[in-house]
Amino acid sequence: MIGLIQRVRHASVTIEGTVAGDIQEGLLALVGIEKTDTEQIADRLLERMLSYRVFGDQDGKMNLSLNDLGAGLLLVPQFTLVADTRKGNRPGFSNGAPPEQGKVLFEYLSNAAKQQHDNVATGVFGADMQVELLNDGPVTFWLQV
Repeated sequence: MIGLIQRVRHASVTIEGTVAGDIQEGLLALVGIEKTDTEQIADRLLERMLSYRVFGDQDGKMNLSLNDLGAGLLLVPQFTLVADTRKGNRPGFSNGAPPEQGKVLFEYLSNAAKQQHDNVATGVFGADMQVELLNDGPVTFWLQV
């Protein structure tokens, strides 16, 4: 499972002209689900996202996490993250979870996040989404478990 996390000043996801989720300061996490992923892997990715220290402390050093600040987490499913781009001019998706598995695991991750963190918003698996963000820094990290 892949989480491409971006520290943001604000972020939102819109589906068919309606805002499905938005946050102010926090992390936008684009989530890619591979066919070998499990609930245990989702739990580990969530643990890392909530505790990953990417926010500045009083000295400007990245020592604070979402858990420390209570900042927002916007989870957006993005199957293209699992693409194999090593050869040719077309991405391969053979490592990606089938849609049914991906949906179940994304919903599991979303529900677990909402139970463990007060400020969580999500996109919708399989939807055509427009994501807006103001990347802060920019600070972007690729987490893979």
